[in-house]
Amino acid sequence: MNFPLLVLLFMLCMTGFAQSPPRARALGVPFDGNPGPLDAITDVKGVEVGDTTLIRGEGKLIVGQGPVRTGVTVIFPRGRADAEPVYAGWFSQNGNGEMTGTTWVEESGFLEGPVAITNTHSVGLVRDSIIAWSVKSGRLALQPWSLPVVAETWDGYLNDINGFHVQQSDVFSALDAAQGGPVLEGNVGGGTGMVCYGFKGGDGTASRVLSADAGGYTVGVLVQCNCGRRPQLTIAGVPIGKLIPAGAPAAKLQNEVNGDVGSIIIVVATDAPLLPTQLKRLARRATMGLARTGSISGNSSGDIFIAFSTANRGANKEPGPNSIQTVSNERITPLFQATVEATEEAIVNAMVAAQTMTGVDGHTIEALPHDKLSEFMKRSPQAPLK
Repeated sequence: MNFPLLVLLFMLCMTGFAQSPPRARALGVPFDGNPGPLDAITDVKGVEVGDTTLIRGEGKLIVGQGPVRTGVTVIFPRGRADAEPVYAGWFSQNGNGEMTGTTWVEESGFLEGPVAITNTHSVGLVRDSIIAWSVKSGRLALQPWSLPVVAETWDGYLNDINGFHVQQSDVFSALDAAQGGPVLEGNVGGGTGMVCYGFKGGDGTASRVLSADAGGYTVGVLVQCNCGRRPQLTIAGVPIGKLIPAGAPAAKLQNEVNGDVGSIIIVVATDAPLLPTQLKRLARRATMGLARTGSISGNSSGDIFIAFSTANRGANKEPGPNSIQTVSNERITPLFQATVEATEEAIVNAMVAAQTMTGVDGHTIEALPHDKLSEFMKRSPQAPLK
């Protein structure tokens, strides 16, 4: 390899690093708990995440043309090459939203494919596209039908949501692109056009690793956050939303005037061997991580959570009976704590990664200012001593 080519590759690599947004820990936010190597849902072995981001057009809203600020995010529990079901449980903290396929998750105790998250008016297309992709890829070998899990939050303040811009090809791209490793955050995938606590929201992720005494298990969380009002925002116990009040345009946001009308979808993954009833309990604990950031789950907020375990491979094997393992209820509390901590951090990571965005009719949502967040964290009683 010649020297000029080496220089070019080095510059490209450095450019990629420079474009990587900082995460909340790098800004001095003092979270509790021990994160995994990636501090992401993909720290749970086998989990893969893919997304398609759609950003085009600007100016006045013309339904069907744009501006477009939307997308789709997918999470495979065992990776896209492995169709084996996983134990799962789900929980609705406030049901003004949608997560398809959950009646079968509740009945069977299994999640039989990926979880997808998109905008409110694209749920049906994404659901049908996952079925089409499953047929094409031969993932329906276990049974001749599919009930995909697809959730949503509303991005109509920035996106031409009634233009139905998410297409089957976009869903296929997200599914085909799913991989382990670092997870994109902020204005990506289904989170592209989201607003959180009056700042730009989107996708975020985090993880926790339990101590060896507690089992050494990993818990990972991915959120699509589109919830809350500015005055509610609390980060590491600091009332950031009150310390950085909204300017005049942001103060007129529907969330700020009419209360919490946004939503949040939370996906919890773990390698701990848990039963569906225990996973439902884990999903409930995401509520407490959400509450740490200030949310009260208002009447119009769709706050819906799902948790799955990658343990107990073969639990659905026919004809059975099948042997499984489970963490005892007396030893499950550290997993609850890990879920709470990772959920809180994933929400803040989403906001830290998100960038200021202008969408339909010139609507602009400002990003959470990193400099101010860092300064308030330094003043916090929780700031680490030097």
